[in-house]
Amino acid sequence: MMFDAMVIGGSYAGLSAALQLARARRSTLIVDEGNRRNRFADASHGFLGQDGRAPADIAADARAQLMSYPSVEWVDARAQGASSTPSGFSVGLADGTAYESRRVILATGVVDALPEIPGLSERWGKTVFHCPYCHGYELDNGPVGVLAVSPLSMHHALLLPEWGRTTFFTNGAFEPDAEQLTQLRQRGVRVENVPVARVIGNADVMLNDGRVISLNGLFTMTHVSMASPLAEQLGCGFEQGPAGPFIQTDAFKETTVPGVFACGDAARGFGSVALAVGDGALAGVATHQSLVFRDT
Repeated sequence: MMFDAMVIGGSYAGLSAALQLARARRSTLIVDEGNRRNRFADASHGFLGQDGRAPADIAADARAQLMSYPSVEWVDARAQGASSTPSGFSVGLADGTAYESRRVILATGVVDALPEIPGLSERWGKTVFHCPYCHGYELDNGPVGVLAVSPLSMHHALLLPEWGRTTFFTNGAFEPDAEQLTQLRQRGVRVENVPVARVIGNADVMLNDGRVISLNGLFTMTHVSMASPLAEQLGCGFEQGPAGPFIQTDAFKETTVPGVFACGDAARGFGSVALAVGDGALAGVATHQSLVFRDT
């Protein structure tokens, strides 16, 4: 069967994209391996109408609503190969099955790589975060920390005092200059230059000199990489973001490869559930319109 569109990735962006196609009565296949980026978090925040809900519940409700449309099919699998064909695109699965479609939407997401500090990864999504807009309010205006990974962490450190008394752990990754120290001081940020040994307790930072600084939450930047090789296999262009590469798209979420669209965290420098849903809606509409106006 030739589908009108294949959506690779069934998280928030992919679900949102597929919904637009389903409502246009277009045959749509979703291929998803089930690894949502925010699966480590107990609650999602900042998404209108869903604030505080478990991420898995939001995704499950969205999937149930989407699958009520008869033109949608779903495959639980990892898409591991993609190529162009004379009539569109072919996507292969790990078991050797291949599907074809006239359009492809990549909602494949990214993988986060955390700084290699003992105790950090175990608390990821619970008391260690990257986005204060997603998790800062719940820390009750208590003490928070920023773990530096690069000069870009300065932005984090200047922003976080909105959510609590902030300690900036430079950890040998960044040394503020005189002007930056003045900015931090003006924002009430305490700078701690002793390297971090480990994270213990709730989100408490143990330093190499044995001191422990108690925190309600700790924020750090991750390095992101593509969760799927499909964009590269299809020849899509990439841009370099503050945390890593992301798929280059135009204003309507089409990549540098005609007929391939991308949305969600894989196609933007910074993401959230709300942004992913909006991205997906735009990608779905643009994909549908490309089917109408290019293929007729």
